Amino acid sequence: MTGPAAGAPFLDVSRSATGRRWVDRLPEGALRQVRGVAEQFELPEIVARILLARGVGSEDAGIFLEPKLRDLMPDPRTLTDAENAAARIADAVRASERVGIFGDYDVDGATSSALLARFLMSLGVTADIHIPDRIFEGYGPNEAAFERFQAQGCSLVVTVDCGTASHDTIAAARAKGLDVVVIDHHQTGETLPGANALVNPNRQDDISGQGHLCAVGVVFLVLVETLRQLRERGRADLPNLLSWLDLVALGTVADVVPLTGLNRAYVSQGLKIMHRRENAGLRALCDVARLRDAPTPYHLGFLIGPRINAGGRIGDAALGARLLTSDDPAEAATIAAQLDRLNAERQALEQEALAEAMAEAEAADQNGASVVVVASDTWHPGIVGLIASRLKERFRKPAIAVSFASGEQGSGSARSVSGVDIGAAVRAAVDEGFLLKGGGHAMAAGMTVTRSRLDAFSENIGSKLAEAVAAASLRDELRIDGAVTAAAASKDLVRDIDRAGPFGAGHPEPVLALPAHRVTYCETTEQGHVRLGLSGPDETKIQGIAFRAADTPLGEFLASKRGQNIHAAGSLRINRWGGSETVQLQLRDAADPAKN
Repeated sequence: MTGPAAGAPFLDVSRSATGRRWVDRLPEGALRQVRGVAEQFELPEIVARILLARGVGSEDAGIFLEPKLRDLMPDPRTLTDAENAAARIADAVRASERVGIFGDYDVDGATSSALLARFLMSLGVTADIHIPDRIFEGYGPNEAAFERFQAQGCSLVVTVDCGTASHDTIAAARAKGLDVVVIDHHQTGETLPGANALVNPNRQDDISGQGHLCAVGVVFLVLVETLRQLRERGRADLPNLLSWLDLVALGTVADVVPLTGLNRAYVSQGLKIMHRRENAGLRALCDVARLRDAPTPYHLGFLIGPRINAGGRIGDAALGARLLTSDDPAEAATIAAQLDRLNAERQALEQEALAEAMAEAEAADQNGASVVVVASDTWHPGIVGLIASRLKERFRKPAIAVSFASGEQGSGSARSVSGVDIGAAVRAAVDEGFLLKGGGHAMAAGMTVTRSRLDAFSENIGSKLAEAVAAASLRDELRIDGAVTAAAASKDLVRDIDRAGPFGAGHPEPVLALPAHRVTYCETTEQGHVRLGLSGPDETKIQGIAFRAADTPLGEFLASKRGQNIHAAGSLRINRWGGSETVQLQLRDAADPAKN
């Protein structure tokens, strides 16, 4: 692999098909360390280069390459209120109390709910899970659900992946005699609700340094502390928490939190557990998704996660949690098939809505908007997050999609780009009266807005984020990890690169450039992907695919270059189809060698 001269665009690409400048991900000063790290840890130089480009040097490469819980797990008591939360859960176990679990309707909420429920049920505790309906109940705890918990005999309710902002609901529950423990990870304000305990590494008085965890990762830590307290109280028949790391891995990848620190151990070890196929629900989901190979973060994020999310988006929000807690293969197969059908319906709804949203967004973008805001009376509220995500990818700026299908109050979702904190902006808009409700984190947020205030909100958030968006646009670069030819893009190379994984948010998948490769064919699939063939200088060929690139600048560029040379950039994967394995390039970008 090679790199450009310091400061120069990679392969001299100053403007690619998607409008980006290509740069070497490896800092100039780290280049001389590559050989030393490769020799010290017996790595191919490409892997050493990938590690150093992500700030992993010789002092921590060993732990990074072999992430283990025992090396990366903090003392759970370093999380504010974790000891109190665990004590209350341990009390419930000792007294065989009935426990209610209120979770969010996404994958993090489903996995958090399932993990806690499996833990409690393994200790003989009855656990009732409630996942709210996205449309009729909305996000977060509500009094009606808490009243049902109490009517069922629950004396303790644990909210997971929600609850940090639910002041009134929790106050009402406490007034009626319910104990409430909150385990969450979303950003918080200065004032917290009056729960018995509130564990959130992002609360302002938490100094644990674990703010990168998603909710299921925090739940796992609280349960580690609960086990410790139960052991100290003399309880012997305790479950093996490690056997449920598959749930933690799934929630961590699907919630797109950084795969750094403890999250790397969660995912690395959890993928191994998932490969054993011991969880009936996950096994059934893998079967309907036709996943037979060892699971990877890609599979969790793009095959398994979306199917669980489909229930919360357009069907029964409780299906995911019910599937992940089931030990009945027949029941699991039935639920998995239902989620698979819902996911197909979701894809169809999304495709239709996205065409409308893109047309509206094109006009807004041409007017110089710093935040793309689109809305419709016909979009299903469950897919607005997906629309916002696609718009963010297309325009590389924050995007918000709002559905007014229910009338005058719209349900909206926001997605942001690196360096632009959309969650803080949404919370500020709530405080300033532009939104009825809203919250989230730096990269994603949800909101409720009235039709009459949508334009004012759009103007407010666009103005508020204009400077940050402009700064992010100046940093709009594609970072390249090195250059290879089709002949060098072997299965062994892919396996070498995988040694630096798992890759995901915060630890991006390596991007390699293939310089001056000829486009031998280019075609668009029914799903809107672009398939192409590339031929290297020695006529060695490699297949490529650009997902969702049809009718985008990248797709149009590729179609115009049939028979010509291009610089291609993307990630290498092993494609298994029909019993054979081939290396495939998943394109992120391309450029014209003659114009750079």
